Amino acid sequence: MAIEDDVCVIGGGLAGMTSALQAAREGARVRLVSHKKSTLRHASGLVDVLGYADGELIAEPFDALAALPDGHPYQRAGIDAVREGLGLFDEVVGDAYRGDHTDTNALVPTHGGTVKPTARYPVSVAAGLASDPRETLFVGFETLTAFDAPLAADHLDAAGVPGATHGVTIPFPGAFRADSRVTRFARALDDDETIETGSGTASARRALAEAVDPYLDGVERVGFPAVLGDAASSDVRAALETALGVAVFEVPMGPPSLPGIRLERLFTSALDEWGVRRTTGNPVVDFEADGERIQAVYVDRNGQRAPFHADEFVLATGGLVGKGIDSDREGVAEPIFDCHVPQPEDRYEWFADEAFGDHPFARFGVDVDDDLRPLGAGGAIEYANLRAAGGVLGGADFAAEKSGSGISLATGYAAGRAAGEAV
Repeated sequence: MAIEDDVCVIGGGLAGMTSALQAAREGARVRLVSHKKSTLRHASGLVDVLGYADGELIAEPFDALAALPDGHPYQRAGIDAVREGLGLFDEVVGDAYRGDHTDTNALVPTHGGTVKPTARYPVSVAAGLASDPRETLFVGFETLTAFDAPLAADHLDAAGVPGATHGVTIPFPGAFRADSRVTRFARALDDDETIETGSGTASARRALAEAVDPYLDGVERVGFPAVLGDAASSDVRAALETALGVAVFEVPMGPPSLPGIRLERLFTSALDEWGVRRTTGNPVVDFEADGERIQAVYVDRNGQRAPFHADEFVLATGGLVGKGIDSDREGVAEPIFDCHVPQPEDRYEWFADEAFGDHPFARFGVDVDDDLRPLGAGGAIEYANLRAAGGVLGGADFAAEKSGSGISLATGYAAGRAAGEAV
């Protein structure tokens, strides 16, 4: 059977897009197959490497990588791949992100009033770093209940950030529906729509500045939920800074996440530039193999199976949350290639007694060799032309470590490079 592509990447998240991009940069013909739109639009847009180890905050993530346990994805990919993955990210995002000047984690405030140790962060949040001693005002909007600005400010003050922090909740100026999505507010600011105010009409940006101005009271920077425009976000922030006379920043939010959508746009643009063909909307449901090599994967198109043939394959479908790993009462499994997922036979050993304890299930995933090829129960390579990357890998507690994006970049880069070099 003729090969349609050199490399087929399954999964449209950060790991999958990184794999596809790097394989294309190696000179391969690449196809990216994903069931749904990229999961980046559900992510904060922040890029972590390693925020915590053994429950302790990590200031210098690269100093801590060598001490991670055997089998951790960073150990498999290698520290060089972490740096190279970040380097690829920096090329893709250009001046839209900060953090590439140092190995030290930045502390970025989030909508819950906590801080996230972060290696790369959007320029829109740069003025809001928690290490900055400037006095800060958080502004929330009545219809965006996911960001409680006074509560977030109280949490940051309690955490001992160096500058005083205050919070206020106001109506977003204009007659917006109570259930308006963040994209609706962003569009109004992007287009600087004319809106109705209590004293007549005004442009959306000026109306927002006028609504916030009475609460400034000597603060030096103002943080808004991440709704400050999309296509014209830099212009929106600049206009607000000019009108308010203070620095303006965004606080990363949950889904739908405008920083995540902006990051997705940067990566899809890079994929297009490198000629990666993208097929979205249909799940991969089966595969064909000849001995130790995979020949094709099949997607379900309204009940019909459509094949995609390639010489090399990368599995980047996510973990338990992203459905790249399935679990039921019978156990835990990888649903496409049935790759082995190590797990205790006794289900009571999947969990810790404490609700927020060290739960083994958080590290369930596919075991791989140092070339990121999935291993069977006996330790043998399952398929010579299959590699895995990102959340589908076992050995890391992404949520506790704050390492998910960094692992996706490092293993995505390593898997894409290996697959591209193999063709």
